[in-house]
Amino acid sequence: MALTKVQKRDRIKRRVRGKISGTSSAPRLSVYKSNKEIYAQLIDDKEGKTLVAASSREKGVDANGTKTEVATAVGKKIAEKALAAGFEKVVFDRNGFVYHGRVKALADGAREGGLKF
Repeated sequence: MALTKVQKRDRIKRRVRGKISGTSSAPRLSVYKSNKEIYAQLIDDKEGKTLVAASSREKGVDANGTKTEVATAVGKKIAEKALAAGFEKVVFDRNGFVYHGRVKALADGAREGGLKF
């Protein structure tokens, strides 16, 4: 029986999460995208806490433009918040999504904003 789209993403997500983990010095930059919105958060897996978060639903993010442009803006916003909180280096977690399109745009925006991964 064939796997659904969500089941495939879950398998990839579990496989990747077995290899990467966020710490207090280099938190995990986790990305989630829905059909309308995109979300990013820095997570310390050892403490089990979200340190910083940004999304396309926030007031400070320009929601006008294409979804890819909005994803780039969210990447810059998470980088701005992370640098303000004292985090420069992160571990990127694409959360089972293909590194293409909006996920790649968010990662590029975060790099432009000053994050290193």
